[in-house]
Order: sequence, then structure tokens, then C-alpha cells
Amino acid sequence: MLRIRIVTAAVLVPLTLAALFLLGPRGWGIVSLVVVALAAIEWADLAGYPQRAWLPFAAGTFLTGFGLLFTRASGFEPQSGWPDTVPLAVCGFATLFWVLIAPAWLAGNWRVDSKIALALVGWLVLIAAWVAVVQLRARSPWMLLALMAVVWIADTAAYFAGRAFGARRLAATISPGKTWEGVYGALLATGVYAVVLTQFAPEAGYARELSAVAALAWVAVILALTALSIVGDLFESFLKRRRGVKDSGKLLPGHGGILDRIDALLPAMPAAALFVQYALR
Repeated sequence: MLRIRIVTAAVLVPLTLAALFLLGPRGWGIVSLVVVALAAIEWADLAGYPQRAWLPFAAGTFLTGFGLLFTRASGFEPQSGWPDTVPLAVCGFATLFWVLIAPAWLAGNWRVDSKIALALVGWLVLIAAWVAVVQLRARSPWMLLALMAVVWIADTAAYFAGRAFGARRLAATISPGKTWEGVYGALLATGVYAVVLTQFAPEAGYARELSAVAALAWVAVILALTALSIVGDLFESFLKRRRGVKDSGKLLPGHGGILDRIDALLPAMPAAALFVQYALR
């Protein structure tokens, strides 16, 4: 299994980097939108929709993004992305969901049987994450890569810290394998990563002098994104447990489905896009 995971990752990582750096903002937008549409199929399955409803849900998600990317009314410009109002509205609503509703949903073990409600949640979080990565790519592919790396580092550190030191379960009824020690490992790793990134603040567009207060604020933001990524991971695990499945799909050998790979990015990227929009002028 580990060998299959490594081979799959060895294929996916270069393809992702090639799309990120070699394609323009709209090219990246289309590629990432296809990924989101495939994730929408998996979300429809986790929401309990029959197979005949998966394609319409995915197609609706794709067409929403396509319209945002290509219609003149959306105001998208390849060099600057959308006007501030678009990410503010889309990413703002999604961030409120991840900060206020999702943690309460998990803590209260809410049983939401409404397929429409679950579909609306899925449509919102998928479109918001897509808007975020396209908006960040329009500003700088390096910035997007650095922010996505927060999630990847957190996930990797949590895995190894959990295996080495894990003793106290984080959410036994949702995902028994996750531990508080894994959370601490993730926070420590991304905290160190945040400190390293402060050395590149001018290149990232931070024009003012980087004071100690600003550096601490940056570390706090990265830690907050780490916490959100953990919420996203738990929320997808909650949906899978509710559905009675181990993985969201089988598209990625050794890794499960698309949602299994992007679940932690779904809450972190909209919040990251809002931070960049208003803090890095």
C-alpha cells in the first residue's frame, strides 16, 4: 500500500506543479475546476445521492466555476483575478461555515439527513476553495504553493507525530486514528514553517518593515490555517463514517478519492485568500 501511495504521489506532484507554473491563471483555473468537479461527484455520493444525481451536481459545480472564470460579469482578469467582492462573498461565507458551523457540527455529532442541505454545503465549500486557489494563483503561483504547503506539512507532521507519540484520541467516534499529539506535531511543524516564510515577506508583497508584531501575527495566521485544515479533515471523516465508507472514492490508487486528498485544503484556502487579499496589499 505504501509503495502504491508513493507512486501515485510521484505522478501527482509533478503534474500539479506543472499546471501551477506552466499554465496561465485561466489554464490553472480549468485544471483545478476539473478536480473540483470530480470531488463534487464524491461529495454527492457521501451526501447519499443516487448515482444518477452525481453527474448533475458535478456539472452544476463545474458550470458555476466556468461562468465565474469566463463571463464578463464576473470581472475576472488573468493578472489580478476577480474584484475583491467575489472572493469576499464566496470565501467569506465558506470561512464562516468552517469557523462557526463545522466545529459545532462535529462537536454535536449533528445528524443532517437533508440531501439538499449537504449538497449546498458541498457546493459552497468546493466552489470557495476553487475561487481561493485561482485568486491566489493570479497573484502569485509561489504564494499559492507556499500556502498549500501549510496543509501538506501539517498533514505529514500530524501523521508522523501521531504514530510516534499518539496516545490521546482527538475524535474517537469520527476518526479513531487521529490524536492530540498529531495536532501538536502539526502546529509545531507549521509554526516553524511560518517563521521560515517570514524571510520571504518582501517577495510575497509585504511592503512594510516586518516587525516582531507582524511576524507573530503571520505565525498566528499559519497556525489558524493549520487548525482549519484539521477541521476539514475531520469533517470529511465524519461524512465518510456517516456514509459507512473508508474512502471518498477510488480515483487515486493508495490515496482513495479526490476529497481524501483535498479535504484539509477546503477550509484553509478560502481563509488564506481572504488574508492575502486584505493583509498583503
